[in-house]
Amino acid sequence: MSFTITIIGAGSAVFSLSMVRDLCLTPTLHGSRVVFMDIDQGRLDAIHALATRYACELGVTLDLHKTTNRREALDGADLVVNAALAAGHHRLRAGWDVARELGYRWGGSPHIMHDEAYWINFYQYRLFEGVIEDLLAICPNAWYVQIANPVKSGITYLARRYPQAKIVGLCHGYGGVYDIARRLGLEREHLSFEVPGVNHFIWLTKLFYQGHDAMPLIDAWIAEHSAAAWSRDDWFGELNPKKCDLYKRIGAFPIGDTAGDGGGSWGWWYHQDDATERRWKENPRHFWNRFFIEGEAQVSDIARISADLTVRVSEHFLPELSGESIVPLAEALLCDTARVIICNIPNTGNFVPGLPSDFQVEVPALVSKRGIQGIQTGGLPLAALAYALRDCIAPTNLELAAYINHSRDLLLELVLMDPWTRTLEQARALVDAIAALPGHTELAAHYR
Repeated sequence: MSFTITIIGAGSAVFSLSMVRDLCLTPTLHGSRVVFMDIDQGRLDAIHALATRYACELGVTLDLHKTTNRREALDGADLVVNAALAAGHHRLRAGWDVARELGYRWGGSPHIMHDEAYWINFYQYRLFEGVIEDLLAICPNAWYVQIANPVKSGITYLARRYPQAKIVGLCHGYGGVYDIARRLGLEREHLSFEVPGVNHFIWLTKLFYQGHDAMPLIDAWIAEHSAAAWSRDDWFGELNPKKCDLYKRIGAFPIGDTAGDGGGSWGWWYHQDDATERRWKENPRHFWNRFFIEGEAQVSDIARISADLTVRVSEHFLPELSGESIVPLAEALLCDTARVIICNIPNTGNFVPGLPSDFQVEVPALVSKRGIQGIQTGGLPLAALAYALRDCIAPTNLELAAYINHSRDLLLELVLMDPWTRTLEQARALVDAIAALPGHTELAAHYR
């Protein structure tokens, strides 16, 4: 049976090509119609050409289409993947420059010094609304899969406003468990684990290897190997000083973007000044510089390969499963290949006890033709739960209230909640300066 899978924001070539590779390696989805949609014609042409060559090189039949028209892309869709960024990275970085001049730092500042800054989220919310409203009008039975950030507030907002839509979010941050396993010498196929929380704030509470509790192995690694590992200046990975300290204090291990640079570098006390960051081997500025440089390099590499027809795409993007969960999710939903997948869904079944029922949680779920059925977890340790309520849920609810009510006053309150805000004047200066930046006319008009 043939299915139609639509990718919104397909110009994100690395993501789209990775997804096409996984489709090529999933026989039950061969013959599917895949529609690439992006407003950037150049990037759209490049990814469509690359994907076509890739499928041809692997001898796989996929019916690949491209369009700049979103409504056209949604026609007949069974599953819609949203990977789009409505506001470019230049707007994000311009806002960061303003914030840093006003005394804001990376570290526990998820609505300002993070790629989910409120002035970027504003454009994402409008995009999410537009895609969902078009989906409900054109292909109301299709699944909407949100890959684009902000997943936490995006899934929360969309599920509240459009309860009739079939919505799920995905994030690969939970894969940090596999980094821990690799460093402990454990094979991932023999692992089982639980990482409850909200997106970018999930905690490893249970880890089993071949049926045995493997959490003590983390304690042993910290006691026996951490000193030698951390003595290297180039140390990266899950088992870093900051995360291990949080684990010892809280009793669960922060995974992926939790306490990582890609998740807002929570908590602020590890980043209070440059000396403290050096002590904990933290350098968010380096992370983000590398992120943008590597991203630009990937785009250039994709463009080069696309322009050179003599190059075999499959030699640069080897035909190996990516490990991302989007295609396994699509196969489970469309082909009824039931499996458990870490999903971002509302907490309607008390999947993470203690968190609001109408807020997004990241939990294991049984995915099949029947839909997405969340699995209740054992929840979070008390301290992690308290931090989730204070640092994730409360500010996200405030940001969404500011957006829904067009309220600059509530936006100001959101900034006042930031750990780096010291005065009311500082917060007002930030809100006003961001609104006055080039390209933010619509944002300034929205937050009246």
